Amino acid sequence: MAALRLPTPPPPRAPAPWLHSSHRRRVAAPRGAGGGGAAPPPPVRTLLIDNYDSYTYNIFQELSVVNGVPPVVVRNDEWTWRDVYRWVYKERAFDNIVISPGPGSPACPSDIGICLRILCECGDIPILGVCLGHQALGFVHGAKIVHAPEAIHGRLSELEHSGCYLFNHIPSGINSGFKVVRYHSLVIEPDSLSEDLISIAWTASPKMLSFLESDKPDITSSTLWGSLDNLFVTNQSECSTTGGKMPSINDASELDGYRVLMGVRHSARPHYGVQFHPESVATHYGRQIFQNFKKITTDFGLQTPLLQERKISSPDLKNFVANDLLHSARLKLWDSVGPCALPKRSSGDKCLRLQWKKIDNFLNRIGGSENIFSVLFGHHSAEDTFWLDSSSVDQNRARFSFMGGKGGPLWKQMTFHLASQRANCGGNLTIRDAHGCTVRNFLKDGFLDFLDKEMQSIQYNEKDYEGLPFDFHGGFVGYIGYGLKVECDASSNSAKSSTPDACFFFADNLVVVDHNNGDVYILSLHDEYSSGNGDGDYQNSIHSLWLANTEKKLLRMDAMAPRLSINGNSSINGNSFTISSSVNKQRFVIEKSKDEYIRDVQSCLDYIRDGESYELCLTTQMKRRTDYMDALKLYLKLRKQNPAPYAAWLNFSSENLSICCSSPESEKDQAENLMIVDLLRNDLGKVCEPGSVHVPRLMDVESYKTVHTMVSTIRGTKMSDLSPVDCVKAAFPGGSMTGAPKVRSMEILDSLETSPRGIYSGSVGFFSYNKTFDLNIVIRTVVLHNGEASIGAGGAIVALSDPEAEYNEMLLKAKAPTKVVEECSQQIYNPDRSDSMQTTVS
Repeated sequence: MAALRLPTPPPPRAPAPWLHSSHRRRVAAPRGAGGGGAAPPPPVRTLLIDNYDSYTYNIFQELSVVNGVPPVVVRNDEWTWRDVYRWVYKERAFDNIVISPGPGSPACPSDIGICLRILCECGDIPILGVCLGHQALGFVHGAKIVHAPEAIHGRLSELEHSGCYLFNHIPSGINSGFKVVRYHSLVIEPDSLSEDLISIAWTASPKMLSFLESDKPDITSSTLWGSLDNLFVTNQSECSTTGGKMPSINDASELDGYRVLMGVRHSARPHYGVQFHPESVATHYGRQIFQNFKKITTDFGLQTPLLQERKISSPDLKNFVANDLLHSARLKLWDSVGPCALPKRSSGDKCLRLQWKKIDNFLNRIGGSENIFSVLFGHHSAEDTFWLDSSSVDQNRARFSFMGGKGGPLWKQMTFHLASQRANCGGNLTIRDAHGCTVRNFLKDGFLDFLDKEMQSIQYNEKDYEGLPFDFHGGFVGYIGYGLKVECDASSNSAKSSTPDACFFFADNLVVVDHNNGDVYILSLHDEYSSGNGDGDYQNSIHSLWLANTEKKLLRMDAMAPRLSINGNSSINGNSFTISSSVNKQRFVIEKSKDEYIRDVQSCLDYIRDGESYELCLTTQMKRRTDYMDALKLYLKLRKQNPAPYAAWLNFSSENLSICCSSPESEKDQAENLMIVDLLRNDLGKVCEPGSVHVPRLMDVESYKTVHTMVSTIRGTKMSDLSPVDCVKAAFPGGSMTGAPKVRSMEILDSLETSPRGIYSGSVGFFSYNKTFDLNIVIRTVVLHNGEASIGAGGAIVALSDPEAEYNEMLLKAKAPTKVVEECSQQIYNPDRSDSMQTTVS
């Protein structure tokens, strides 16, 4: 064993407390505590090293609950050893250290960062390594890191353990109920363990379990191992039922052939590693493991004077750590805004007031929301309109539809193009008002920061929308393209999109449909500061006139209901069309051939096998010319053939751009389901109050794929003091469209995908003026831009994927939208033109 290299300045701790129970420090009574009654346990302060993993904030949330205070999260390349030494030893800011999972291998310096030195130098600090952190513990003590017998991602195994205190009060063995989630391709080779490391856990059987199969632990035949009595012992083999050594993979093959090493501990230091993920939603007894590690930490001897000297709240530390890393520095609940008088106006601020009307049970009388949209907004080819369309409202999802067009004085369109394809590059913004006037600016800090500032500049009165059962009351509606990931966590894009990277309307007038009871709402916003008298008197104003006129049009529809029918009738935009009898040989062209796509799938499997990712969502694009296509008719046909709860129509006439989005239901592989759920919990963990993230163990994953549900609607979850844009930055792009860990997966996908995803894989939705938001994930979508239709499709590649099957799945996902485009290819006759216009048809 190498010599223990401990920093010299801080006073030494008691010699070898880990081996001799007589040297244990007892918990000192907190200051001010009398002799009556037990004092509450002191909180434990954890330094959480993030190896750029997509599950780090699940660990953050668990530690927040268990420790009593949130940990400080620092990425593995954020601090130097000098920084670690200062805060761990000189400032005594932390009681223990947790090293997160992550992509790659501990043998690669860029993958593991400062972690190896921490494991070498911090011999007297309790450390828990998870997955990659576990492998790092083995690596620094000479163990070999090798490929696992099988890459396992998002599946569960039953474990057997030695009775080590890390597994105190946790059963062991087959049918014991101790089932853990595994995300790994690499393992520590058991035969390579030095005398410094002791195996403490391994797989109990070769059977792999799915997420759903693991939901209820069976403890009827379990044996609970571990007790406080075996925490400190003098025999180094106390933590193993096999004398401190687990049968090696080679030896195990002669006996049972399935024992994969799942946990180790150091023989003399308080260092532990687990190959599985205790923080996963489907791991049983995961929180108990963190509680046991807390007990190990407190009993190790950090009470007495050290307990009083901890300085985690030091302003110096908060200033030293980047704001986005020191989670505890920004943990405040949103203050509720009462209906009191609004504050005085600041420069550039707006005070928006809302007026609305309701027509009860109207939808059922006029035949559906498509009739409302067509009558109110379908003229002139539905230019500059939006429709967040709940064309499928089963399972009580997506209850409301929102629609609107070019409106009143506040209406504007914002179009953004990145200046380059790297992080922090800024971009060019064009703003066009209702009169066609345009203003162009360069946004140094990017579009999302601009959007955040726009929302922060708006003041409002909560009384205005009391009684409205939905979240969008007017404001920003549009899309965020996949390329805007460089304003979130990604470092670059591989290619530039031909469509804008973001495009939004500010909608001051809109219509809302309640699909549950058929009610229809008409809403209009105006700026109180721009009113002549400034006191909110709306009479005879433009928005009041729009409300009245829109109500008249709707009531006139009620009277004409028997004659309303748009299915199959394309005269809604004032032109007449006939279907072409000719057949054009043009077809959709897929970006990559079958062989190329299958090779890319195999490359993904290789990356997964090497531990670079758990899951990679590989996609491709298919395109064809669609000159003079009736975009609205295409969307109406798409929503009829493929109804979806998060469908959407957007038209930006100045960009010659229409988006026909239909996000369908689908059944996912259980392993992918679990990955999505754990990714969801991680994204929630970044932006929610510590300890407040609650996600059901069983869920319909598709219903949790909107960014909005990721951060605001899960029962029991409390938001921290972050804006909607901050929440989107934490979760965008959706993990189901990238992979896990997200950042590394995006880098790998950029190296494989040769053309930009553009709008596909981005998000469509709204940011309401009163700071609510809802965004979908763009899939099953036809993008019509400059006479070309493009459709993105792909699938999540996991360790169990078959390349041929993945190619077929990609084609299947593209079938519905491509079929609609082909059906809508037509010969168009316009009476205003002297020639006949014919689109291509396949």
